[in-house]
Amino acid sequence: MKFNSRHVSQRWVMAVMGMLGVTMAYVMRACLGITLTQMVKSVQVQGRRSDPLTAVQHDYCPLPGTTAQGRLHSSDASNRTSVEATATAQGHVQGDRRRFDWDEETQGEVLSAFYYGYILTHVPGGVLSQKYGGKHTMGIGILCTAIFTLMTPFVAHIGSRPLAILRFVEGLGEGMTFPALCTLLAQWAPPEEKGKFATLVFAGAQVGNILSNLLSGFIMRYIPGGWPNVFYFFGIVSIIWFLLWCMFVYNDPNSHPFISDEERAYLKKSIGRLERKKDLTPTPWKSILTSGPVWALIIGGAGHDWGAFTLISDLPKYMSDVLHFSVTENGLLSSIPFFAQWVTSVAASILADRLISRGSMKVTHVRKIYAIIGNLGPALGVMCASFVGCNKIIATLCFTLGVALMGFCYPSLRINSLDLSPNYSPTLMGLVNGIGCLSGMATPYIVGILTPNRTVLEWRLVFWIMVIIMMSTSIIFVFWGSGEVQPWDDIKQYRLSENEKDNKDDESNVIQLKSIDDEKTSK
Repeated sequence: MKFNSRHVSQRWVMAVMGMLGVTMAYVMRACLGITLTQMVKSVQVQGRRSDPLTAVQHDYCPLPGTTAQGRLHSSDASNRTSVEATATAQGHVQGDRRRFDWDEETQGEVLSAFYYGYILTHVPGGVLSQKYGGKHTMGIGILCTAIFTLMTPFVAHIGSRPLAILRFVEGLGEGMTFPALCTLLAQWAPPEEKGKFATLVFAGAQVGNILSNLLSGFIMRYIPGGWPNVFYFFGIVSIIWFLLWCMFVYNDPNSHPFISDEERAYLKKSIGRLERKKDLTPTPWKSILTSGPVWALIIGGAGHDWGAFTLISDLPKYMSDVLHFSVTENGLLSSIPFFAQWVTSVAASILADRLISRGSMKVTHVRKIYAIIGNLGPALGVMCASFVGCNKIIATLCFTLGVALMGFCYPSLRINSLDLSPNYSPTLMGLVNGIGCLSGMATPYIVGILTPNRTVLEWRLVFWIMVIIMMSTSIIFVFWGSGEVQPWDDIKQYRLSENEKDNKDDESNVIQLKSIDDEKTSK
C-alpha cells in the first residue's frame, strides 16, 4: 500500500511538530535545574536548634538512614550535615566528576541568566514572525539554543560567570519560540479546534519538564560520564528536531505542497484565509498598551509564570536539598507533577472547547474560571507541601495535585492572546511572555537568597511569596480580563466602523436639530 501524505491532516502535523519544538525548548531550559544538584558541592549546615526533634519537624529533614534517637544522642550529627553524608544519601553518580563550589546565590544567578536573554527577543520575535512567518523564526531560535546547550559542559568548567553568559545567549534564541508559534496557530488552528490545538502545542512545556527531570536523572545515574551527557543528549536531539521541522512544517496552508484540497477548503472556510495577512497596518501599539484586557492578561500571566518558573527551576533542588531524594528518585518524582499537569491541560482544553462550542459558557467566562483554578490550585498545593515538612509521600502528593491544576491555565491564559487579537497575536504573545519573564529572572535569584541553608522554613517563605503573587494577579485578570476579539485587531476596519459611527452620530444630530427647528417654526 502506497503512503499518500495528502491523507494526513497537515494542521495536526504542524501541531505535533510544534509540540515537539516546545518540548525541545523546555528540556534545554529546565535540565540545568536538576543537573545543578550534581554539579555543585552539597551545603554544610551549621548550628541547628537546641531541640533536635523540633528541628527535624520544622527546620531540617533527616538524612536517610538516621533516626530520631540517634539525633538526640549525637550532638555532632544534629548540628552538622556533612558533604559526604549528603552525597551518599543522594546516590552515586557515574564519573565521580569534580563538583563546583557555587553557593545558593551563585546558582540562582546562573539559573536566572537564561531569562535575561529570553525577555529581550519576545517582541522582536513577534515582529519577525508577522513579517516572515513562524517556521524559520522558531526553527532558527531552537537551533541556536541547541548549539549553545552542547557547549554547556565546557563553559561550566571555566566558571559560573561564563556559564551565566552562555545561558543568557541561549535565552536570546529561545525567546522567539512562543511568538512564532502564535503566528503558526493563527494560520492553522480553526476557531472550534483552537483550545485542543493550542493545548496540544503548549503541552510540550509539560512534556519537556517531564523528560528533562526523568531522563536527566537516568542519564546521570547510569550513563558513564555523568552530568555533561545530559546537555549532549538534549542538544543533539534538538538538532534532529530542527531538521524534521524544516522538512514537514510550512508557514500557512496556502504554501503547503502536500495538504489536501478538502483540508485547505476547510481551513479557508473556518479561519477565513489560507495565508497570513501581509498587508497588516503597523502594530497599533497605542491601542495595545492602553487596553485593559491586555494588561489584565499581562499581570495574570506574570503571576502564573512566577509559580511556573519557581517550580521548573527549583523543584528538583527542593527534592534534593530538603527532602534528600537520590538523583534517580529526584528525576522521577520531579517529573510526576508535570505529567499530571499535561493530563489536566488536555482534559481541561477538551472541556473548554465543548463548553464554548455548545454555547454553555462564553469564551470570557471559561478563560477567567480556568485562570482562577490554574493559579489558586498550585499556590495551595505548594503551601501544603511545605507544611507537611519531611513527609516525602504527602509532600510529593501535594506538589503533584498543585502542579496538575496549573494545567487549567493552558486553555486560558496561554491562549488568551489569540482571543484578543488573531492578527497581532505574535506581538501580543511576545509582550505578555516577555514581561512574564521578569518572574523567571527574579525567582531563581530570590530563592537562592532566601534559602542559604536549604531548610523547610526558608522554603516556606518562598512558597508564601508564590501564593500571594499568584492569587492577587488572578483576581486582577478576573476583573479586567476578556476573551473577545478587541476592536483594534483589524485597525482598518476599526477606523472604518468608528467613522461610520461618527457619521451616524452626525446624521442623528442633524436630524435632531432639524426637528427642533421645525418645532420652532410651527410655533
